[in-house]
Amino acid sequence: MAQGNFCCNCGLPVQIKRVDRHYVLHEIWHILHFEKGILYTIKELISRPGQNIKEFITENRSRLVKPILFIIVTSLIYTVINNLFHLDDRYVSFNGPEKSAMTLIFNWIHHHYGYGNIIMGIFIAFWLKLFFRKYEYNFFELLILLCFVLGMGMLIFSVFAIFEGLTKVSLMKVSGIIAIAYFTMAIGQFFDKKKIANYLKAFASYILGMITFSISAILLGLLIDFFIKS
Repeated sequence: MAQGNFCCNCGLPVQIKRVDRHYVLHEIWHILHFEKGILYTIKELISRPGQNIKEFITENRSRLVKPILFIIVTSLIYTVINNLFHLDDRYVSFNGPEKSAMTLIFNWIHHHYGYGNIIMGIFIAFWLKLFFRKYEYNFFELLILLCFVLGMGMLIFSVFAIFEGLTKVSLMKVSGIIAIAYFTMAIGQFFDKKKIANYLKAFASYILGMITFSISAILLGLLIDFFIKS
């Protein structure tokens, strides 16, 4: 039953606005706007990453953008910049036979950073859960944490990719160091910024997560190739 401009049962508008240029621009602006949008989230994750993510998980989930959206958008930004300047930076790389399953898997990761980061986050979350088990965060809460932190890593890569594309000076190794440093700092702050051991555990979780992710991708490729050749 309609009451005025809205349905009294569900609260939705009685007449839905037509999808046109104004609608699309409004939706883009809604995602990017500074107040509770991507830009606001980036600002908060630069200033107090650990505290802001902890508040998102335990107190207020309306201040920051949704974590899955954040990591996909930031990964897309990096992909666009990477393709624009024709850079070939692969933070997870593999050199093997061109038509092997392993090569195809790593090529897929390279061209789908958003999904690749989410999958990689699963492996890093395993190590975080192991090293920080006394804090009693569940596995999915750790994945939310990693969506924000890895998303910021993609933005760090994006900034340095722009400079490398414009100056032709190789800077991606520097961006990798800074991204790992940010990861270590953000994770350490999230659990307890006063404990130096937490930063060491965070660094170890990232490195071990990357290693186990790469090994799993290689083993999956070997398994696929084995069954194909059998």
